[in-house]
Parts: sequence; structure tokens; C-alpha cells
Amino acid sequence: MKLAKFDSLVSLSRLRLVQFLMGVLFLYLLFISFEIPLVFKTASAGFYTDALPRPLFLESEEDFTDKSAPARPTDDPELVRLAGSRTPPRRMWEYKEVSGLLFNESSFDSNDSKDEFSVLHKTARHAFVVGKKLWVDLQSPQNKSDSEPERQNRTGSCPESISLSGSEFVNRSRVLVIPCGLTLGSHITVVGMPHWAHAEYDPKIAILKEGDESVMVTQFMMELQGLKTVEGEDPPRILHFNPRLKGDWSGKPVIEQNTCYRMQWGTALRCEGWKSRADEETVDGQVKCEKWIRDDDNGSEESKATWWLKRLIGRKNKVALDWPYPFAEGRLFVLTLSAGLEGYHVNVDGRHVTSFPYRTGFVLEDATGLSLKGDLDVHSVFAAALPTSHPSFAPQKHLERLSKWKAPPLPEGNVELFIGILSAGNHFAERMAVRKSWVQHKLIKSSKVVARFFVALNGRKDINVELKKEAEYFGDIVIVPYMDNYDLVVLKTVAICEYGIRTVAAKYIMKCDDDTFVRVDPVIKEAKKLGDRSLYIGNMNYYHKPLRNGKWAVTYEEWPEEEYPPYANGPGYIVSSDIAQFIVDEFENHKLRLFKMEDVSMGMWVEKFNSSKAVEYQHSLKFCQFGCIEDYYTAHYQSPRQMLCMWDKLQKQGKPQCCNMR
Repeated sequence: MKLAKFDSLVSLSRLRLVQFLMGVLFLYLLFISFEIPLVFKTASAGFYTDALPRPLFLESEEDFTDKSAPARPTDDPELVRLAGSRTPPRRMWEYKEVSGLLFNESSFDSNDSKDEFSVLHKTARHAFVVGKKLWVDLQSPQNKSDSEPERQNRTGSCPESISLSGSEFVNRSRVLVIPCGLTLGSHITVVGMPHWAHAEYDPKIAILKEGDESVMVTQFMMELQGLKTVEGEDPPRILHFNPRLKGDWSGKPVIEQNTCYRMQWGTALRCEGWKSRADEETVDGQVKCEKWIRDDDNGSEESKATWWLKRLIGRKNKVALDWPYPFAEGRLFVLTLSAGLEGYHVNVDGRHVTSFPYRTGFVLEDATGLSLKGDLDVHSVFAAALPTSHPSFAPQKHLERLSKWKAPPLPEGNVELFIGILSAGNHFAERMAVRKSWVQHKLIKSSKVVARFFVALNGRKDINVELKKEAEYFGDIVIVPYMDNYDLVVLKTVAICEYGIRTVAAKYIMKCDDDTFVRVDPVIKEAKKLGDRSLYIGNMNYYHKPLRNGKWAVTYEEWPEEEYPPYANGPGYIVSSDIAQFIVDEFENHKLRLFKMEDVSMGMWVEKFNSSKAVEYQHSLKFCQFGCIEDYYTAHYQSPRQMLCMWDKLQKQGKPQCCNMR
């Protein structure tokens, strides 16, 4: 009896427990039904409406800790206004891949006036229209499936050998395109004939006294070049081989070799007929310069009389051959350029003439074109042992995709300095060098300083596809949606200002190029010296006149004034946030004057701002325009390998040192 009563009590308890649990479950489901829409509504308010998806940064223990960010002074009404104008407040995980600059096509509509601005504004309007189409195409669903066949076709278009006749070579603008570059063992053979000497009338070369005869010259240039990366930019000269048959300032035949990266020439190697010293380093066991007969050479290593005397008395003679200069007017030659382990080797008519060691900054696959210019008839060009696939396609880019190179998330508070880096779509190597070098600075890794690349869209779909993937992975690229154009680089600068004040809310905004090495610490210190004043810091140009002739000529229609306003050289300069705000406001109100030279444009805008509020101009040569100097703040024209070399020296030795070898 007692057992039956106990069982009934247990059953009743179980029933009540089940009822209780069902009630709790019902309340939980009811709560969730209200919570989910609220969560989505709250989360969506924190995002900017970008066309590209943003990577979601996972919160770590470090993200939950309190992080101190430099606070903007609140005693300046202008700075308070700027800080208060940013809505909604920024989160740690927000990242904008697309520039928020308002591109209104009507702002570039041209009235039929023919002033100095109309041509550039028409170019800008066209670039935005084309860029809009490229952007839509980039976001299309079939984009991913189309990219693979394109890549396969490009990979398969690399032949093992290329042969051109002289007429074919001339018809191709005297350039042999090497789609996949060179590899170890690749060689190029050129059959040609130098022209007979002609009179030189260029006053820079032929300085004649009255009654003197004309200087007779003949020379040609063979160059290994990299492909053009963006319109208006010269391809790098990976190897510049320049025989001067009638000599130059030395008056003797000479062969000069060099490299040039973004208009910055390295140290020349001159072969003047003397064999390289025995203690000088060799290239794959070959000397850099072989000996040839010179007019001022007294019979080579020993005179012929001594040689015959030794032979008559029965002594052994050391065999010594005297070779003439390898090129002669009107005489056919066969030149072979080969790629060794340590450098390039040049043989002419079967004889080794020079060897040129590889310079820092270039690799074999970078050499995608052979150019021959000057006083030379080309009979044929033949390249063999070429790579059949491009080594810098997907494999190389995937190897570089390591989490340690990703950009840190934006901080919650304002930052002291924002650095906008101008780059082009297929400057992947340059961007990776920046990521691995000065962007690893502790202030940038801790998000106290923020750096971003600003890139416009390229005319080639495959480049845009790769750029989008790169932006999504590394989180440090801001795409400015217009068709890239050398004359419109100025628009990227406006985009840098917009991002710096609206997304980052930085006190100082710096612009630099992707071949500029930046020392973050001294740059910030230089800006802080001037406090909260409106400032413009860099390597200043005063009373600079426009060039009216040559490659960089500026017409009177483009710039009617005789002088430019004071402006800082483009590789690196800083402006305060109030100046950046002024530039963006002027642009969006269709009042900003555009000019094709980006650095001059900034000087022009600062001059206009200065008319209403005083600007502190600060000049420093340490913002180096050409190359690198001792104790630099910024160094320009630094190749990817130089970037890594300079960062390595800065880390190991604790002081700035240049890496001048290319």
C-alpha cells in the first residue's frame, strides 16, 4: 500500500517537473522571438552601407581589454566640431573597403567653357562613369567563375621560346614582350648592326667652340623592362645596357650598365676596357668587365718584343689575347644575354664581355620586356628557356597571405595620425613590402596610428578581381571607384582626406606613395611640435615654375600662372584635420580646383585655406624626394627589397640607414 502511494507521488512530481520545463521553454522561445529582430536592427546600425562585404574581426581577449587612444584636444572648437560630426560612432570591427567620398557626376559636368579646368573635369567624369561599370561588373555573381578561365588562358599564353625577325621587332615598337618574365638559365640572343657615326648637335652632349667640327657619336640601348603598371608611369629598367661606340665624356669606347626604379637610377657599372680587379667580387665566377684593346694601352700585359725575345731563348710564354671593343660601326654582331644565379651575363660573338650582378629590388620574373633603341639595325631577336607559367600568379599571392600581415582593427577612439598610401591595382609586391616593413611599427600594430592603401579600379578585370580578394583578406585597402588614370591621382588624395576625417577621425593626415618608407615616430613628433595649429609639413617647394616643355610639360591652359603656390613634394607630407575637412567640403560643394599634379593641388588647396585661417608651413629635407638620406623621415623610390632591408636595419641597429644598392 505504501509502495503504491509512493509511486503516485513520484509520477505527480515528474508531471509537475515536465510542465515546469515546458513553461520555461515557452518563455525562452518567446524571448528569442523578440530578441532576434532587435539584434539585427542594432547590429545593422553599426555598419556602413558598403558595396563590398567586410571581414568580421573576431574579438579576442585583447579586444575586451581597455585600450587607450590619443584623445583629440577639446579646447579647439573646430576639432570639437569635427569629432562630433561623426555618426554613427565607430566600432572596433568596422572596416570600409570602399571610399566614402561622395562622387557626384554632376560635379564634373562641363559647361562648354574652355578654361583650364574643363579638360581635367571631363577626364574625371569619364573615369567615374567607366569606374561605375567596372564596379558593377566586379560585384556580379559570375565574376568568380569567369576569373579562373582568364587566369588559365593567361598562364597558358607563356611560350618557352620567342623568335622575331627584324621587321617584326620594329613593327612591335622595338619591344619583345616576355609574358612570364625570365628564369634561371633563360637567354636572349640579338643579331644586329650598329649604325655609322653621325654628327651630334645636342648642346648637352656636343659643346663646340667656334670653328670646331661636329662631335661624331653612335650608341644604342638594350633594356630589360617591367610591364607598365599604370598609365603615365614609366616601366622600371631592370637592366640598362648601353654601349657607346664613340665614347662619351671619357673620349673612349665604353659600356655602361645600370637599373632605374621609378625614375631613380642606381649606381652605374662602367666597363672602359680594363679588366676588373682581381680582388673585386665576381658574378657566377665571371668578372664584371673584360679587357679590350685601348689606344692608351701600352701593349697589354707584355710587349710583343718581349714576347718574341722569350720565345727565341726558349722560355715559355704566357698566352695573352687582345680583343677589340666588341661593337663596331657597320659590322654585324651576335649578342647573347643570359640569366645566371648571381646576375646577367653578356657575350658578344662568343666572347664574354660583361656580367652585371642582380640589384636589390628586382627578380627575374619582373623582366617582361626587352627593348632595343638607338643607332642600331636589328636583324633578329630570339629568346629561349623561358618559364611557361608566371610564378607570381596565385601561388605567390597565397604564400603571402599570412594573418600577421593583416591590418589591425580600427580603434574606438580618435587616432593621432592617419597615413594614406597611394597605390595602383597591380602593385601587389609594393604593398606587401610596406606590410612587412614600416607598417609593422608598434604604433600601427596597436592602432594608435592607422595606415591604408588607396587604389582605383584597373581597366583589366582580372586585376580588379585580385584586388578585391586582397582587400577582403588584408583589410587595409580602400578602393576608390573610378578608372585609374595618372592625371587623376589627385582624386585619391581627396579620398585620403575624407577617410582620415570621417572614418578614422585623425588629428593629422599624411599622404605618401607605396614606394615611400616612413619612420612613424619622428613624423608624429614633427607634427606635434606645432601643437593644435593648422599645419602643412613636408619637403616644400617655393617659387617653383611650371615646366612648359618635355615629358612633364604643363600648358598655359592647364596652369596659366607663372609660379605654383608653395607645395610639399608628393612622396610624403602631412596636413592637419581642419585642412582635410576643408578639402572634402570644397570637393562635395563642387568648388575644389583640380590639377593633374597631385602635390601642387594640395599646395593650391592649402593656400586657399590659408586665406581665411593661418597655416603653419613647415619645411624639412628629411621628407626625402629622391631616394634616401641620413636620418630620413621618409625615403622615396624605395624598391620592395630596399623596404625590407631598411626595416631590418631599423630593427637591428635602432637607427635609420639607407639601403642604396638596388
